[in-house]
Amino acid sequence: MNLALLVFLICFILIFLIRIPIAPGMLMASLFYFAIAQSPAADISVAASQFLTNMNSKFVLIAVPLFVFMAEVMNSGKVTDMIFRFANAIVGRKRGALGHVNVVASIIFSGMTGSALADASGLGMMEIKAMNDNGYERGFSSAITAASATIGPIFPPSIPMIFYSMLSGASIGALFMGGMVPGILIGLALMGYIAVIARVRNYPRGEKLAFRDTLAITIKAFPALLSILVLLGGIYSGIVTPTEAGALAALYAILVSFFVYRAMGFKDLIQVVMNTIKTTGTLSLLVGTAYAFSYIVAIEHIPDAVAGWLLTVTQNKYVLLLLINIVFIILGMFIDTMCITLVFIPIVLPLVNALGIDLVHFGVMITLNMMIGLSTPPFGMLLFVVSGISKTPLKEIIKEILPMLLVLFGVLFLVTYIPQIVTFLPNALGM
Repeated sequence: MNLALLVFLICFILIFLIRIPIAPGMLMASLFYFAIAQSPAADISVAASQFLTNMNSKFVLIAVPLFVFMAEVMNSGKVTDMIFRFANAIVGRKRGALGHVNVVASIIFSGMTGSALADASGLGMMEIKAMNDNGYERGFSSAITAASATIGPIFPPSIPMIFYSMLSGASIGALFMGGMVPGILIGLALMGYIAVIARVRNYPRGEKLAFRDTLAITIKAFPALLSILVLLGGIYSGIVTPTEAGALAALYAILVSFFVYRAMGFKDLIQVVMNTIKTTGTLSLLVGTAYAFSYIVAIEHIPDAVAGWLLTVTQNKYVLLLLINIVFIILGMFIDTMCITLVFIPIVLPLVNALGIDLVHFGVMITLNMMIGLSTPPFGMLLFVVSGISKTPLKEIIKEILPMLLVLFGVLFLVTYIPQIVTFLPNALGM
């Protein structure tokens, strides 16, 4: 190991020890490396040139701010309220009804935003308040909100999958389609857990709505639900690309919020644009610094070294998938999802290719893995989000979410070792 690489790795470790924000931390580590390294390839101008060339060819990345904008629009209007009411009309009669509503609403909302944090922060406050008001423990309400929010980037669209597509070259349409069955499986698994707990704790049943009321709620929610058809129908019909579908869906979200629900004004739209700019700026800084980091990792041949080391441990594909899952779950406990995607996935991709693992299968599997990490103690981001919006102590949420994590790990195990769960729909549609 040369001096520059040693300094680089020490700086990267210090990022987490002294809690430096990840983007400036990676930039600092990279700059130290470029300042010390003697290799001709370790030229910051070459890295910058390659970054700009790569970004200019990644048209699909334009979809990211469009999906972020769409999520902001949906969260700012009455759309979340419409989705919650519609979900309640569907499953609100069961014991533990509001827990089931929480999960179903997350599945529906995930088809509009592609973000777990948008789901938790958008629907979360409404869901948690309704559950608390109906006698559910605060910890349970917050925990199921965090757990169900993991569906967001699994069920299409998915912002993490867009970045994975950029890194791996896997079809974004196939990744989106491949996430549908796992997303539904997560929902069904969580609803099964809720059904058991609801009986044990005697949670209340929901109110049975008359057909007329259910129909009225469905009609009111239909314009919001149609956004999913606009987005996914546009992609899978071949009429538009994922990027163009993002623009189309964002425009549709504005029209619905302005003219159908009358929930937005011009000032609200300006705020939505400002929030989108802030989020996109944060993501852009992270992408740029992560590219510098990944460039250094590549020229130092770290992915080859990692792949070679793992292959000396075992050449069994299934054991290696287990090891990768364990490593990424541990990373997810401490590191931001985007950082994992941009920095650590490129390290394991050579190994994935060497073993002949389907890139779409691996992409959905690792996205699910990272989403579970968002709810895994001690530093899962979703835990802090739901704790903040519900004013519930973190220890109460952690106590309730641990059994839910076992349910999510069960789904991850199935997705890992039965790749057809992911590949069935893309293969059936010839993707």
